[in-house]
Amino acid sequence: MKLTNDVTEKLGIRYPIIQAGMAGSTTPELVATVSNSGGLGTIGAGYFTTDKLDQEITHVQELTDLPFAVNLFVPSDKLYLPEKVEKMNAWLRPYRRALNLEEPTVNISEEEQFNTAIELLIEKNVPIVSFTFGIPDGAIIDKLKQNHMKLIGTATSVEEAIANEQAGMDMVIAQGSEAGGHRGSFTYVAGDQVPLVGTMSLVPQIVDAVNIPVIAAGGIMDARGLIASMVLGAKGAQLGTAFLTTEESGASTLYKNAIQESKETDTVVTKVFSGKPARGIDNDFIHNMNRYDDDIPDYPIQNQLTNAIRKASAQNGDTKWTHLWSGQSPRLARAVSASTLMQQIIRHTETLI
Repeated sequence: MKLTNDVTEKLGIRYPIIQAGMAGSTTPELVATVSNSGGLGTIGAGYFTTDKLDQEITHVQELTDLPFAVNLFVPSDKLYLPEKVEKMNAWLRPYRRALNLEEPTVNISEEEQFNTAIELLIEKNVPIVSFTFGIPDGAIIDKLKQNHMKLIGTATSVEEAIANEQAGMDMVIAQGSEAGGHRGSFTYVAGDQVPLVGTMSLVPQIVDAVNIPVIAAGGIMDARGLIASMVLGAKGAQLGTAFLTTEESGASTLYKNAIQESKETDTVVTKVFSGKPARGIDNDFIHNMNRYDDDIPDYPIQNQLTNAIRKASAQNGDTKWTHLWSGQSPRLARAVSASTLMQQIIRHTETLI
């Protein structure tokens, strides 16, 4: 087994280690440190305005001249249903009252924001773009490829991986159910649920079904996870939660502590915070809102309705009403610098190989 392969060659990196694009928690320092350490740092741009994305890319480019990626959310075609929003606002009223918050105005401008981001990435010569929540349309893929960008898709099932390959993605992330944060799913299985296949089961099935390189994700925190992924046929691994507790991460101290104090049985997959299924540490808000599960507005509407509640709760130092995205291996999280984490993974991987 070698650490140089199709993924390292195509992305122009030394080691097949990718830092996940954790929207809301990446910083230019984290992204640049991972890239400078031989991996691929990723700007989590899911919630950024164009100006914010412009600033982040500029800052990363000042800190490294090595490849890095930008992760974007592919816009959904979900409907705004006023009666669902009214109901949800009624259920959220006690939280807003307790935190002294106004009712927010919902703004559905995903498509416009996404298209502007694409133009900006071309203008700024970003070398690699990764996508989650779906596959962009063919015209966008063609435009990015004409500008010599490498494209990485996300799949939570074999069907989604095949769709990514057929659309022209250069490689695909196989996101197992252990992964923290939002499921990258864009298809549904029985009972209107998103696929929840474990990493160890998903990776070899996707590897057998597609010809593009596969990157494993979900519960991977160290050299053991990287090597296991590669034994299963992946060409590399994407780590999220492992980088969340590093010094350069944008996660708050409250959030980092919550991960380090939790155990493998503490996370659940829920859509109560954003309208999309995501894995995070169980808390009161999830328990209380679960009873309305069938009536939760779709992403990005629910995300906007709960946004101020989550922020205010976190600012008050309270974990009860905020999202705490985490994968299923929190016991392996370390409070170290991102460069130390990278060095440890690389050194241990080389020793084990």
